Amino acid sequence: MRILVTDGMDKTAMATLRAEGHEVVEQFYEPDQLGEALRDFDVAVVRSKTKVRANHIDAAKGSRLKLIIRGGVGVDNIDVAYAEKSGIAVKNTPKASSQSVAELAMGHMFACARYISIAGHSMREGKWEKKAYGKGIELSGKTLGILGFGRIGQRLCVMAKAMGMEVIASDIYHVPGIEAQLGMTYVEEDELFARADFISLHTPAVDGKPLINAETIAKMKDGAVLINTSRGNNVDEDALLEALNSGKLRAAGLDVYSQEPPQNAALYSHPNVSCTPHIGAATVEAQKRIGLEIVDIIRAMG
Repeated sequence: MRILVTDGMDKTAMATLRAEGHEVVEQFYEPDQLGEALRDFDVAVVRSKTKVRANHIDAAKGSRLKLIIRGGVGVDNIDVAYAEKSGIAVKNTPKASSQSVAELAMGHMFACARYISIAGHSMREGKWEKKAYGKGIELSGKTLGILGFGRIGQRLCVMAKAMGMEVIASDIYHVPGIEAQLGMTYVEEDELFARADFISLHTPAVDGKPLINAETIAKMKDGAVLINTSRGNNVDEDALLEALNSGKLRAAGLDVYSQEPPQNAALYSHPNVSCTPHIGAATVEAQKRIGLEIVDIIRAMG
């Protein structure tokens, strides 16, 4: 098969595909060129940079394209229903990056609790602000609320429990037996907002209004910390900025933004924001696992 890789892929996985007789082409296409380019491939492998929309799928209809693979968890950058209706299958790699994203979420929790990001930045400016950043808090003994308790949320739960945190979670689906297994408790969303000292988002992209907005922030404990490594449009960034400025929220850890690269400089440069440029799955280990999952998906095509 001819396989298009638009946003990069683990080199070992690409070598494996080539060794098995496939032609692998690494090439990023601008949106106005993508649809026509897809016609020449059996499989397209994309990450978050490439957006495959209805117009691209229309251009590829009736061609050799059979499958689009999203190397990662979320598939909101692909019009999945339209692709499948057009006879093009869509797959993702949901298992590969769970540990990496969970570890980054935990890292942001530490950064927000102990001012790690801003304190380090101030030192690079030649400052020694020990008093200003000497009022950190411990994670141990705090309550972590996880919104969306899938693979990533469950991995974060394990780490948080090891840190001595109480873990509560809200999800439309309750995994049978997992409360006893992981030592956590399912609660309704409003109870999570009211009880949690740290809130970490691990839900798919939402349609309509953001999951976290002025209304839901008002339900949170004063001084709570919000972590978002899921999707940028899950959070109303203006409402978050207002909550940080007013002191309603202590801090926020952000890896994703409503627009990427982000344009809201007041938010990402806020002293109480720990920010990273959408690197949740960007570890050597995760990329290797993603590559292996992609190879398995392509092999399954026969």
